[in-house]
Amino acid sequence: MEKSVSKSDATNNRMEFPKKSLKNFPIPVGQNYFNFVAVDTLGRRWGFKVSIRNVGRYKKPWISGQWRRYAQEKGLKKGDRVKLIMQVEGNAVRSYRITAERNLTMGIWIPVEEFAR
Repeated sequence: MEKSVSKSDATNNRMEFPKKSLKNFPIPVGQNYFNFVAVDTLGRRWGFKVSIRNVGRYKKPWISGQWRRYAQEKGLKKGDRVKLIMQVEGNAVRSYRITAERNLTMGIWIPVEEFAR
């Protein structure tokens, strides 16, 4: 999943993301959320929660949990790019990685950790 960070994503407790990415999160039948841990480029583990609305036909998902803390610590701002990558290991266990990048210039993206705050 790849998402351009909006102003509200950078400042709120959650980040909305494309519905088509839901297939990467095994939300149990009868529930509207899935908890998972993603590892960032520095090896730090972040606890996130993917949720969908219980009612209505529009099930736009969002990520919460430690999202706000992640966004603050990474200094995310509008226009940055977040990538959440899922990998399935041989034993069918899913693992997740999260990266955040900023457009340096002309489509050259670098990890936000490389920017001085």
